[in-house]
Formats: sequence, structure tokens, C-alpha cells
Amino acid sequence: MPKTLYVSDLDGTLLDNNSRLSTTTVSLLNRAIAAGALFTVATARTPATAVPLMDRVAMNLPLIVLSGAAMWDNARHGYTFSRALSSAALTTILRVLAAHRLSPFVYHRRGDILHVTHDAALSPMERDFVSQRQGTPFKVFHLGRDEAGDLGEALLVFAMNDFERLRPAHDEIVASLPCHTALYRDSVDKSLGLLEIYAPATTKAAAIARLAAELGVERTVVFGDNLNDIPMLRDATVGIAVENAFPPVKQVADLIIGANDTDAVARYIAARI
Repeated sequence: MPKTLYVSDLDGTLLDNNSRLSTTTVSLLNRAIAAGALFTVATARTPATAVPLMDRVAMNLPLIVLSGAAMWDNARHGYTFSRALSSAALTTILRVLAAHRLSPFVYHRRGDILHVTHDAALSPMERDFVSQRQGTPFKVFHLGRDEAGDLGEALLVFAMNDFERLRPAHDEIVASLPCHTALYRDSVDKSLGLLEIYAPATTKAAAIARLAAELGVERTVVFGDNLNDIPMLRDATVGIAVENAFPPVKQVADLIIGANDTDAVARYIAARI
């Protein structure tokens, strides 16, 4: 069997229904990694939340974070790669969003810290979003007109608002410049929209291909559940959906395994090491 790189999405795939790694999954992954398995995760999360979630797993490969816009070395607590928006693209994006009366969060990387800016007053929803993400060593929020100086390269522009308010802004941005965007509804409140804007060619699939090339690996097995996982499932040697995945994800998968709350991903990997 050729050397294989295993890559799993986190939420809804590797994590259980409480957004945690079960003791069984941790044990199985650590046993597989100790036996030589090449394993990592690919997530839209930043290191601020991904690192604590994976702290019981003996990760020896970079974590793919920010939907592929960056890779994070968990051993030295630093970025090994990032893909930034150009300053011209960022200016255009912010201009379009402002014209639609939308105030985004902008994620800047300076060294190994993410600096997140938001210039306007926070809505209750945004305030809750910030409160759940403050107090980590990997991320700093600059709210209001905070003069923070040069915050470094911009990796992500993120807006949350009514879905129908976000849609025309999204469409105008896509028509205005090359970039990678994701506009989707919140999984709980379907009226709530979430808009992510990255540099062109920023995908989990592209980041996995980059890591596989660095490792000299030709075979990749990936696991996912959500629509943004479809490209990486299509590009993988074997694309696997968990049972709770969205129907379009199952349709492109080569294989469907158990649900995220049954340790299915870790069991699949452990059985093949």
C-alpha cells in the first residue's frame, strides 16, 4: 500500500455532537500516529479554537486552518504557510461591503498571531461571536476604531448578517475581482448568513495537495460532512463522507462511513494501520 495522508474535517466529521473529540477517537488516533499514520485536519477554524480541540492528539503534521488559507505547526505554535488577499482586493471587498452597509471582521496575520478587526458597533450576534473567541494566545480582537498599526497580511474577510442582505454583496464581489468566497446559511438559524472571502485558489483541497507534495505522498484519504468539503473529497484518492453529511457531499463521496458521533473516522484510520 502506498504511503497515505489522512485528512479529516473537524466539525460534524471528527468532532462529536458536542464539538469535542471523544476519548475513543483520541486513543485511536494516537495509536495510529504512533504506528506511523500520517494524519491531520482541515478546518475553517483558526488555531485559536483548533489547537485546544486537538491538544490530546500527538499531531506531527501541520493543521490546515482557515479553510486552507494557512497551515499551523502545532509543535512550535507557528504558521508554516499562509495565502493572503492582495491590498487592492481587500480595498475593493471592504468598499463593496460598506456600500451594502455591512461591517466585516478582517483576519490579519502578523507573525504567529491573528489580529481580527471590526470597525463598527457590534450587533448582539457579533458580540456573542467575539465573546466565544477571546482570551486565546493565538488571536487578538481590535474592535471599533482601535489604532493598532500594521496588522500584517489579510487572510480572511468574514461577515455575518441576514442571508438575503449578504447575497447581493457577495455577488458584486465575485463579479468585481478574483477571490474564493463561501456564502452559506447558519446550521441553526437558516435566516442568518455567513460570508467568507479568501484569496483566489484558497481551498482545503489546494492545501492538502500542497502538504501531500511536501510529504512526498501520492495517496490521500479525506473525510468530510459539509458542502465546503466537496472539493477535497473530489480531489482525494479516496473521499469519504460521514453518515450525517449533507446529501450533495454523500453524492460525491467514494465511501460513506458511520456518523460523526460514532468515532467513525478514527476507527476507519486505525483499522488500516
